[in-house]
Amino acid sequence: FTLEELSALADKGEIEKVECINLDKNVANIEKLLSSKQVSVKEGTMKVAITYENGEVFQHFGHTENFKVYTVENGKILSSEIISSNGTGHESLAGMVKGLGIETLICGGIGGGAKIALAQEGVTVYPGTSGKADDVMKDFLNGTLNYNPDTMCSHHDHEHGEGHNCHGGGHSCHHHE
Repeated sequence: FTLEELSALADKGEIEKVECINLDKNVANIEKLLSSKQVSVKEGTMKVAITYENGEVFQHFGHTENFKVYTVENGKILSSEIISSNGTGHESLAGMVKGLGIETLICGGIGGGAKIALAQEGVTVYPGTSGKADDVMKDFLNGTLNYNPDTMCSHHDHEHGEGHNCHGGGHSCHHHE
């Protein structure tokens, strides 16, 4: 965003507050201030991770065994790879995601603690998605990603019994051993 664009958004009431300190590094945080469900892909190189299982968006961030990580430059996919979570779970995954240089995470369900941990790491999260990971990534790059920012897993009792689900997106979080 340019300063003029940010000013116009503030005048329209679409953002509440923007601190313009090193704008390039804070693009993800500024995007979070937008009140709309707008998807924005930054210019330059970025890494985007999708929770991944058998070609699909995996529906429970805290139990994902793999991420499909895409390296994107100026809106085009340069490469992708499958990266194991190595048994890391829930909020601990936020540090792993950030350590891989990932700036954006696309997932199915996600718990509140994980959302907070990712936000603290500066990772933008698009929850409530489903479908084939490659198709979801194309939608993200085209600005047409179907996601639900209010999706929340609310079953974090460490037992993860059957029958729990993610509220907001209607997606079920499945327990995988």
